[in-house]
Amino acid sequence: MVRLMIIGMLALFSSASSFAATPQGRSLDGSANNRQHDDWGRANTQYLRVAAPNYADGVARPVAGPPTRYVSNRIFNDVGQNLFSENDVSQWGWAWGQFMDHDLGLRDETPAESTPIAFDAHDALEAFTNDLGAMGFARTPAAPGTGVSSPRQQLNTISSYIDSSNVYGVTASRLAWLRDSKARLLLTRDGYLPRRDARGNPATAPLMDLMGALMGTPNRAVVAGDVRANENIALTAVQTLIAREHNRIVAALPASLPEDARFEVARRVVGAEAQFITYTEFLPAMGVRLREYRGYDPSVNAGLGNEFAVVGYRAHSMIHGEFDVTVPAGTYPDAQLVAFAAEGITVEQPAGQVTLAIPLNLAFGNPDLLEAVGIGPLLQALGAEREYRNDEQIDNSLRSVLFQVPRPGIPDPGVCGVPVVNPDCFTGVSDLGAIDVERGRDHGMPSYNQLRRAYGLRPARSFRDVTDEETERFPQDRKLRSKDPINDPHILDFVKLRDGDGNIIPLGSPAAQEEAVVGIRRTTLAARLKAIYGSVDRLDAFVGMVSERHLRGTEFGELQLAIWKQQFEALRDGDRFFYLNDPVLKQIERSYGITYEHSLAQLITLNTGATVQPNVFRAAN
Repeated sequence: MVRLMIIGMLALFSSASSFAATPQGRSLDGSANNRQHDDWGRANTQYLRVAAPNYADGVARPVAGPPTRYVSNRIFNDVGQNLFSENDVSQWGWAWGQFMDHDLGLRDETPAESTPIAFDAHDALEAFTNDLGAMGFARTPAAPGTGVSSPRQQLNTISSYIDSSNVYGVTASRLAWLRDSKARLLLTRDGYLPRRDARGNPATAPLMDLMGALMGTPNRAVVAGDVRANENIALTAVQTLIAREHNRIVAALPASLPEDARFEVARRVVGAEAQFITYTEFLPAMGVRLREYRGYDPSVNAGLGNEFAVVGYRAHSMIHGEFDVTVPAGTYPDAQLVAFAAEGITVEQPAGQVTLAIPLNLAFGNPDLLEAVGIGPLLQALGAEREYRNDEQIDNSLRSVLFQVPRPGIPDPGVCGVPVVNPDCFTGVSDLGAIDVERGRDHGMPSYNQLRRAYGLRPARSFRDVTDEETERFPQDRKLRSKDPINDPHILDFVKLRDGDGNIIPLGSPAAQEEAVVGIRRTTLAARLKAIYGSVDRLDAFVGMVSERHLRGTEFGELQLAIWKQQFEALRDGDRFFYLNDPVLKQIERSYGITYEHSLAQLITLNTGATVQPNVFRAAN
């Protein structure tokens, strides 16, 4: 048997057609990975569930709960105070995490029932104006055959495996557009992702999600394997990096190999690189320790869990409010620096350097900005600064102005930037935190305690159990209205800040915006949760999860860590092509000297020339 396997692998690499057609290679859509269950992990199959669906009518109607913008204003609102990762995880934590998210799951985005999220302009804790009167929200369509006589389920429209489907797509038609006439992926002359008009008629390009300024200039959108590649310049940069890596591998293969064989070798290595980085760098940096790998287990379904996709993997509070790009003086022409400033980017020029402070709201739907800044400087910047703490606080760029366009007529775009997003700059409100809670109800997520039980954890008996705080009562504070404290803006006041070593940081000082890791407010989180929900058994799973105190050495509370461990073990154990189980990868290395064992830092240097620290997941500063 072993001799036959060796002969088969040698034949695999002696003939390009046999490599391209081999049943050992991954399908685009994830089908046939598991030989006994063709549809496990395949695109357009239902999300799996760990817990029973939780619908008000047992079938489809979302459970009721406190208005989600009301919750957001009292729980997610960071009032402009930055808190950073206590483990010095860099912005690569969220950037690679989002890139992986787009490799694993994408709900069906076909327009379904519109159920706008209420916006109360008279809420005492509301700081923004919403000219639209409500926030747009549409339910995820029900999977065929569900939601009428059986509980409503939802489809994952892409492969759930870590297979770089976000680079190559899950359909032959998208991949055909993305490939050039040879084995490479289509890139511009400068090595950036192609725009919609790269092949002439933009109407023939694969569909891409549009947001921000791209709504008015859709042909400026880049095209990639995943429709969300334009969401922000960090994501677009990572998509570009991995496309460049594919082409680098192709160039290193013998020209005598036919094009399809070179393409498939590169695709196989790129998929393994993504797994290698995820399991040896990303997860350890986040504090996720998995049980020992014991090889491929065909009884494990590697499909994506609904609870993971809708609750556990939503870590939006990690996303930093700005990108600080520092380069040597002279990197950009003076005219470009003027153009940056006109966009609302803060430009500082200390001796011998230029620093760009790019507000997050300018980074949405703006691939032109990535090319102006440069992929190397941006990827360096992601590793230079810590991400925000993974907690209940969400930056206002995401909590209130996600994907929005600044209000016309603002005389100085700079006032819309940092460190606090100016409410007067925007015409509408789109709250990612409120959407996270609303999506959980839409998908029939269990309550917080129900979800803890489903993952083998003890339920919380009080809100103090959730947050690990001493009290769930509001203090007797002269600044609070005693009759109705939950509606008093002072409940969100920060009264004490500490750095990573436990030192007190003066409120309002420069260090308060750059060094704070722990923030203590006038009221406990437990008190605000109790005032909103009343009973801990009514707590939304997402809200409870992000409110938990972190376990030492991790970026997570107990529930979120359990969800990540279960899912990433399944994605590893149930994948026949996992990099530690795929013998073809070693054969590629022996035959062509090409290895998948590259750190993310090495991929950045190989494909951009930028110099970064060996472990980019730990902040350089």
